[in-house]
Amino acid sequence: MSSKEVSPPLFNHDHLLGIEGLKETEITQILDLADQYVEQNRQTNKKKDLLSGLTQINLFFENSTRTRMSFELAGKRLGADVINMSTSSSSIKKGETLIDTASTLNAMRPDLLVVRHGSSGAVKLLSRKVDCAVLNAGDGKHEHPTQALLDALTIRRRKGRLARLTVAICGDVLHSRVARSNIHLLNIMGARVRVIGPPTLIPSGVEKMGVEVFYDMEEGLKDCDIIMMLRLQTERMHGGYFPTVSEYFSLYGLDYDKLSHAKEDALILHPGPMNRGVEIDAAVADDLTRSAIQEQVEMGVAVRMACLDILTQTKRENG
Repeated sequence: MSSKEVSPPLFNHDHLLGIEGLKETEITQILDLADQYVEQNRQTNKKKDLLSGLTQINLFFENSTRTRMSFELAGKRLGADVINMSTSSSSIKKGETLIDTASTLNAMRPDLLVVRHGSSGAVKLLSRKVDCAVLNAGDGKHEHPTQALLDALTIRRRKGRLARLTVAICGDVLHSRVARSNIHLLNIMGARVRVIGPPTLIPSGVEKMGVEVFYDMEEGLKDCDIIMMLRLQTERMHGGYFPTVSEYFSLYGLDYDKLSHAKEDALILHPGPMNRGVEIDAAVADDLTRSAIQEQVEMGVAVRMACLDILTQTKRENG
């Protein structure tokens, strides 16, 4: 990838709440900038003072060590003051409303607010009540934009493009905000998207989002360039979505036999954390010739640095 400095037009959004509504040029702008941060993060000195003097608050109403750490590292590498607010010990747990929380946060005068919440739309509501840039780190079953962006960066660096690739998103599509964000992004960027899973875990009417639906892994994986496995989100399941874990793995878990139906150089992704032996065979997950799962983690920090950079451009330029 080119290491030349990118001088893009300003990102025309105050917040990053989802992929839906972004333009191809805006997604490309984030990915191009993230490419630069990949190279920076591989240097001995990984820090810049780009966000020096700015405050970033990470507010996670749902646990996610991986995403929170990635955002924290991204902010610190850009020189921001980063604060992690634990909702488990805060007044939020004592009955404070989201609006009250927004007022409290506003009084702290942060510049960036990174929010994860269990309810769809909660992050958008917060964004309307605060005077800073808000990044959605996952809200309910709605969206997880930076995950889709890091997946896109991983694919683009391995395959050289996103357009015209056939991508299969497999497993618990029903409960997955990662799947929704990826479907939006891949369609915007010109990929062909398939979803594969048991009928109970495929949202009704998902075809309207521009995807092909398959209920059989072998048929769905035929000639695929990219295979995205999804975690079974049992914490969001109330009732029987599949008979047993072993039967689920037998039908929908990715092993070498199912993988053989995809293209020989098909790339495997998983947003993590993985349930080995449930969504994916351990040997397949650890196969560095086919799996880019560890690469996704590295790309995550670079993508989040790019998003923090882009969302503060106007503020920095206006002093």
